[in-house]
Amino acid sequence: MIRVVVVDDEQLVRSGVRMILGTAEDIEVVADCSGPGAVETVLAARPDVVLLDIRMPQVDGLAVLRGLCEAYGRHSWRRRPAVSMLTTFDADDYLTAALRLGAAGYLLKDAEPERLIQAVRSLAAGEATLDPGVTRAVIGGYLEGVGGTPEAVRAVATLTPREREVLTLLADGMSNAAIARQMGLAHGTVKDHVSALLSKLGGINRVQAAIVADRAGLTGRPGEPC
Repeated sequence: MIRVVVVDDEQLVRSGVRMILGTAEDIEVVADCSGPGAVETVLAARPDVVLLDIRMPQVDGLAVLRGLCEAYGRHSWRRRPAVSMLTTFDADDYLTAALRLGAAGYLLKDAEPERLIQAVRSLAAGEATLDPGVTRAVIGGYLEGVGGTPEAVRAVATLTPREREVLTLLADGMSNAAIARQMGLAHGTVKDHVSALLSKLGGINRVQAAIVADRAGLTGRPGEPC
């Protein structure tokens, strides 16, 4: 079972997410809470995945994320859960800060139920969740913080045509499973392609790879010269 903790200041949202995830046989919401006490709740529940509201009135998602980073830094023997931020379109500045703090991605609160379920599975499998609805809006702000990763952008030229195709779909927020379906490949084959391209791009993660793909002009937006 994939263990999930939902952190949101609205009880209705927490109940809705719990209800949706409860329809999946392989997912269990083991706890839900608001911002205050969220770090303690996560540590006690030991989830695989945390869905964390980015804007909360008392203790916001960034404060919770910082607290989790510090807590797991002190307890290195504990397995750190994958954290995805729950957001709306107007949270761009918060999202870029969350990504720099180590969030594995972000999901829109009005995402389709199946999208939410698949995202939790992807997070548990070590993949990032990048909702296509906000990926483009966030990339610009994140690039300012990481300097545009010029070396990785230049390294895109070393990818095989198949790896470039996989990178483009990854940048659209697709999980390995979704990419496999789109390309008609085995899941293991896609996983190998992703590992290879991340290595060629300098050992970056999936979030950074999506940014590199955008900067290299693979996503439909004009990229800056390499």
